[in-house]
Amino acid sequence: MSYPDTLLFIDGEWTQATSKRTIEVENPSTGEIIGKVARAGTADLDKALAAAEAGFQRWRKNGALEKAAVLRKAAVLIRERAEDIARNVTLEQGKPLHEARAETLLAGDILEWFAGEAQRTYGRIIPARIHGVSQLVVQEPVGPVLGLTPWNFPINQTIRKMAAALAAGCSILIKGPEETPSGPAALVQALHDAGLPAGVVGLVYGIPAEISDYCIPHPVIRKVSFTGSVVVGKQLAAMAGLHMKRVTMELGGHAPVIITRDTDVAKLAKTFTAFKFRAAGQTCISPNRFLVESPVYDEFRKAFVEGARGVKVGDGLDGATQMGPLVNEKRLRSVEALIAEAVESGARIETGGRRIGNHGYYFEPTILSQVTPDMKIMNDEPFGPIALLSSFDTLDEAIAEANRLPVGLGAYAFSRDEATVNRLCDEVETGMISVNHIGLALPEVPFGGIKDSGYGSEGGAEAIQAYLTPKFITRVPG
Repeated sequence: MSYPDTLLFIDGEWTQATSKRTIEVENPSTGEIIGKVARAGTADLDKALAAAEAGFQRWRKNGALEKAAVLRKAAVLIRERAEDIARNVTLEQGKPLHEARAETLLAGDILEWFAGEAQRTYGRIIPARIHGVSQLVVQEPVGPVLGLTPWNFPINQTIRKMAAALAAGCSILIKGPEETPSGPAALVQALHDAGLPAGVVGLVYGIPAEISDYCIPHPVIRKVSFTGSVVVGKQLAAMAGLHMKRVTMELGGHAPVIITRDTDVAKLAKTFTAFKFRAAGQTCISPNRFLVESPVYDEFRKAFVEGARGVKVGDGLDGATQMGPLVNEKRLRSVEALIAEAVESGARIETGGRRIGNHGYYFEPTILSQVTPDMKIMNDEPFGPIALLSSFDTLDEAIAEANRLPVGLGAYAFSRDEATVNRLCDEVETGMISVNHIGLALPEVPFGGIKDSGYGSEGGAEAIQAYLTPKFITRVPG
């Protein structure tokens, strides 16, 4: 099976861009060009936006059971096609096949969760002050949505936006990632095959700034959902605000991990060897800043370094691979620059720190110690296979470091002391915290951050609310 070129999906049909322009798709394991994706222009966006408006008017009238049935059927189709979908994601993104497969199968779970949410968009009745008056609140879909999705989890981050919007009765136009276009296309195909009416979902690719600058102010779009960097997120939120568009922003983080002296550090080192280097560390909730209590710091450091050195790096299609390449040359150079600045400022490389070969964008699993808050890598999200180790003597020190940055997406904490756990849950400033296990990003739980990490949720019962608007109705019998 060869890697497919990816077209635009507009008004229920796959189509080339009007200009016939394309963007090359690269395999990060080899650096070779493996395909092309259509590059949308203004004419294509106009067609897609018109289709989204017409699709919304049709879809909003469907009953909750009809919407749920389409989402559930799409879930079945995605699971049936999971192997082919996952293989293509591995080819274009580089992550190991087992990770791409898990991401694809999770899309089925997300669709099923939101199929249920379609049947739970409850309103309420408000007791009236005057006899004979009825007062009720109903939830209506906000309208056509623009979803802007990232390359690192092309299945997961796309389906979260699509499923919530569709469950609420909205149409959605997805601007997919040009680096990893096949996953969103497979999701759209499954929804189309499941019976979703034309125009309810659209898919375009192109120059990100051109698409966002044109679509966000457009009168058809009533809500924007973006996953990406803090810098770009702030720009898009400001643009949406100028036009009174509702937004969900899932932006970057720099997740702290607090480990106290009473934990099993050898076990934790094994856990984080697997979790830290998932997707080569290119995840927004990747554990980055490891804050380890001084009495167990050396024990954790040695075990973690040993684990990192044993990670098998290679082509994601190789069944033995545990970590694939970075997504492109730009990401690799960014990781190299962050490490170089840290080392120049006094950080110590415990393991890794170098590119592997010159074929593809492979990088060694890296652990840095003796890091300090003034280093760029301790302030800017590394978004790569880099773990940063430092020790603390008091819990106050650990909490202060965890809260030092203006971001707050995910955090992790490990302690057997109940009072310590209570403090960490209460005082660590973050949208999500996982204590004594890894438990984030399930379909049924909230997913989102605070501060510069954005606002809104892309999981759980909270997610659908951003796609609904309450309407108050008061009436007396005619």
